[in-house]
Amino acid sequence: MYKIKALLIMGVAALFLCSCASLSGPDRGRSAAGHLARIVERGEFVVGTTGNMPPLNMTAKDGEVIGYEIDMVRMMADALGVKLKVKTMEFYELLPALELNSVDIVISGMTITPVRNLRFAFVGPYLHSGKAILAKSETIAGVSDATEVNSPSTRVAALKGSTSQEFIETVIPKAQLTATEDYDEAIRLVLEDKVDALIADYPICIVALLRYPDAGLVSTFTALTYEPYGIAMPPDDPHFMNWVENFLASMEGSGDVEYLQDKWFKSGDWIERVW
Repeated sequence: MYKIKALLIMGVAALFLCSCASLSGPDRGRSAAGHLARIVERGEFVVGTTGNMPPLNMTAKDGEVIGYEIDMVRMMADALGVKLKVKTMEFYELLPALELNSVDIVISGMTITPVRNLRFAFVGPYLHSGKAILAKSETIAGVSDATEVNSPSTRVAALKGSTSQEFIETVIPKAQLTATEDYDEAIRLVLEDKVDALIADYPICIVALLRYPDAGLVSTFTALTYEPYGIAMPPDDPHFMNWVENFLASMEGSGDVEYLQDKWFKSGDWIERVW
């Protein structure tokens, strides 16, 4: 099923590239020197991600990076006729890597925000999420308004450089914040009672419940915010952005989005590969 759909999308993408290549006029030379041409010439599509945000992206026991987003970009690489290269790094290092052209795109559960969009282009959203609370206390995890825990006695963790950290600093500034390098560290702090709660995007909290079913963890099931996930891209290449936009539309139309959502969000078959 995956291979058939990937081939269909590859055909659509190849047709689009051929159509663009046939255009005449002064824009032709500029497009040829753009990111798409360099990716094809290089034979490699370099993607930046954290590799620790399940089920979006995560590192399996054998070292392979897998997940919803990784399947997406692998389909993109197939459509481009090149190999996929995944570069993992800390979340706060992703956009600087894109700025330095160390990666072609960034995809890692990254919320589209006005501040980020000032410096980078974003295509999407390809998923919608929201902030949720992971805790051992049902009282904390069950709040409907985050300001209920805006107290110096509340200890919270969030991923460094994320919108969760920004949310805490803006909405509950009185809480004691611990900014962590990755989600595993943040979840461990909750498990060891070193913080009262983790504030993160909803999928992260749900996966934590699946990983530690007997640890007494609870999480809110009503998102505290709206978080549209987008693909971060260079701001100076409309052709590249247009290609990715059309590719995402093709995925939606072909049924691949539904297939990937079933695979990574409704089935837990992948869990044993990671933990």
